[in-house]
Amino acid sequence: MRVKVISRSADEFTRERSNDLQRVSRNYDPNLRTQEKAVEYVRALNAAKLDKVFARPFIGAMDGHIDAISCMAKNPSHLKGVFSGSMDGDIRLWDIASRKTVCQYPGHQGAVRGLTVSTDGRILVSCGSDCTVRLWRVPLASGIESDDSSDSSDKSLASYVWKNAFLAVDHQWEGNLFATAGAQVDIWDHNRSQPVNSFKWGNDTVISVRFNPGEPNIFATSGSDRTIAVYDLRSSSPAIKVEMRTKTNSIAWNPMEPMNFTAANENCNCYSYDARNLKEAKCVHKDHVSAVMDIDYSPTGREFVTGSYDRTVRIFQYNGGHSREIYHTKRMQRVFCVKFSCDASYVISGSDDTNLRLWKAKASEQLGVILPRERKKHEYMEAVKNRYKHLPEVKRILRHRHLPKPIYKASALRRTMTDSEKRKEDRRRAHSAPGSMPKTSVRKNRIVQEIE
Repeated sequence: MRVKVISRSADEFTRERSNDLQRVSRNYDPNLRTQEKAVEYVRALNAAKLDKVFARPFIGAMDGHIDAISCMAKNPSHLKGVFSGSMDGDIRLWDIASRKTVCQYPGHQGAVRGLTVSTDGRILVSCGSDCTVRLWRVPLASGIESDDSSDSSDKSLASYVWKNAFLAVDHQWEGNLFATAGAQVDIWDHNRSQPVNSFKWGNDTVISVRFNPGEPNIFATSGSDRTIAVYDLRSSSPAIKVEMRTKTNSIAWNPMEPMNFTAANENCNCYSYDARNLKEAKCVHKDHVSAVMDIDYSPTGREFVTGSYDRTVRIFQYNGGHSREIYHTKRMQRVFCVKFSCDASYVISGSDDTNLRLWKAKASEQLGVILPRERKKHEYMEAVKNRYKHLPEVKRILRHRHLPKPIYKASALRRTMTDSEKRKEDRRRAHSAPGSMPKTSVRKNRIVQEIE
């Protein structure tokens, strides 16, 4: 005869010290836990509500400029350094941790239109409306941390004068070349006072330029003639160009999928394209109610941030049609430039009110040191929210955002206009000959033609 004996040792559940946590034994058999899904749903609901309670995205403002901020640049070799340029010709290096100016770079006589940093993080390139390109020495990371930059750090290494004003500049991800945009696209070398190459396609001004992160010889530009063009430095002529119905203000390549880029457009939307097929957008990102002025991808490639003329900053998923987050303050004016930090934890915005603002990429994220138990708790809550995010109540709480009254009214008016246009088109199609008015998708109807 078998006899089953229940036995346990006191050492298994007795605390060694009074400060230790009580050991708890759990049986995860679903037959014994009939209310598991109901309990998890309540936890997901509470986690979604707590996200709203603890949502404090704004960290602080960095003031010092006396005119509107027109451009920004990150230092790829230093996490805390960010550069900003203003419309009065002032360039500053900021320490994000202390939110203070480390050094200034005086020299431009007009507005600073573009900033970029070399791959090794040692040279800052600036260009402006005074028809000059200037190279500056960047202080080392130790100089930034000690807040004691050398006297030579704020002096120009070189200054090149050219025939026309510049509107944008970008540096290769690997190499010593950088490109400027203006009346044409000029390719410069650090050690040459004249462009080593020039590209021109049409007579209109080029307003933005961005190098591909995966292929150093490929870059994309947008022009005032509503076109987006892709160029290859290895060939003497441009590769491909697409003409849209409205102007594109800025372009950003996806660092994890270098064949894809997203364009910030004047018609309040952003359009993601595959550079190999420009006949159709991969995704249309809607929500802004005024022109999108700047765009920047997160280093993870999973989301990007946009700044708009409607005084808001929005964060989108790379494949999401609507923004997951919107940031705004009463004092923030037109946003002209935005950047993700190099660790994807923060967003920096520069606006018309002369301030740089620092935001959290995740509004409810806890700053500072997080204990292992806290981290596990946060991870569990995120997993529960993702599991039940499709249910109506959880979805409603996660999607809800308080908007300023002008933004709310403008978005409602925009929806009304869109619905009206759709009804008008449907009625025209219903009273036309079959097949005479084919339907075009949203991804295609903003594209006029593709030119090769």
